[in-house]
Amino acid sequence: MHTSKRLFTPGPLNTTETVKAAMLCDMGSRDPEFLRVVREIREQLLEIAGVADTFEAVLMQGSGTYVVESVISSAIPRNGKLLALVNGAYGRRIAQIAKIHGIDTVVLELPENRKFTSADVKQKLAETPGVTHVAVVHCETTTGILNAIEEIGQVAADAGAVYFVDAMSSFGAVDIDFAAAKIDFLVSSANKCIEGVPGFGFVLARRARLLELKGRARTLSMDLYAQWAGAVSDGQFRFTPPIQTLLAFHQALKEFKAEGGVASRSERYRSNHEVLMHGMRGLGFQTYLKPDDVSYIITTFRYLDDPKFTYEAFYERLSDRGFIIYAGKLTDEPCFRIGTIGQLYPKDMEALMENMRIVLEEMSVVIPSEAMR
Repeated sequence: MHTSKRLFTPGPLNTTETVKAAMLCDMGSRDPEFLRVVREIREQLLEIAGVADTFEAVLMQGSGTYVVESVISSAIPRNGKLLALVNGAYGRRIAQIAKIHGIDTVVLELPENRKFTSADVKQKLAETPGVTHVAVVHCETTTGILNAIEEIGQVAADAGAVYFVDAMSSFGAVDIDFAAAKIDFLVSSANKCIEGVPGFGFVLARRARLLELKGRARTLSMDLYAQWAGAVSDGQFRFTPPIQTLLAFHQALKEFKAEGGVASRSERYRSNHEVLMHGMRGLGFQTYLKPDDVSYIITTFRYLDDPKFTYEAFYERLSDRGFIIYAGKLTDEPCFRIGTIGQLYPKDMEALMENMRIVLEEMSVVIPSEAMR
């Protein structure tokens, strides 16, 4: 049997024993009990978002990227034009998805250490006539930077554009004001801040926008409207649902509520992040982003300036001790990332810091004296 490790990643994440135990059940995809679980998941997601009156929750089996692709390929008509805001790998992926589907796509790309402002987006829209849809990643997991989705959404709305937010790594841990942000479609995944396991994602779609999508999809299995219409008609998935993943998520939602919802979960993640930042400074690591731009979801760190430091050895030694960190995804310099979400607490961050210190000593890496002050 494999030994569990502590995952300091942006997902999949550590989960509770009770979430894992919820998967130890076989259930039919048309069983009334399972259909109740699916219905409750959809209802509770809308409650968390505070949009039950005007939005619908659509569950899509597959990875987070699969669900992003379901929105991009279903929501944009043949004569539509997408403005993709890119300041990291996941914004770049949105643009790639759109281009593969033959969608007229304009990209506004900023350096990976810079947030989008309303002025950036307003200028691009003024320069680019005919944009019908605007897409942005809320927490760009490449660096952990949080884009200002409310500012951007207002500009998109003023331009008459439909607004899509990839909130994969933020929904459930960062308060999102759907009304202020003018969001039309938001996507997240089961294995992120709600602390479920991989296997499906979900779309929170403005009902009026969702109704416009009938017959618009470019694929069969990713048809967002058909998936929703099927759930409304008989409560079922159109194709085989990830039953065990949904049961785990149902349990995770109970635990999310018991913890205190978004406010309490964000408080725990912030506490994790504070311990991380203090500890990493003490080991001599510097953040890639400016301090004011660092989020409490995932943080990107530069390599230590010591020839004895290699990420591969650092990762392997930590893994041997039961700690998993995350490789970098930047295009311009070598970095690595540490997540502070999932079933992690400040004591876990303290344990990671202590084991990092031991590993650096084993590697004969010199910790700068000024860092230890």
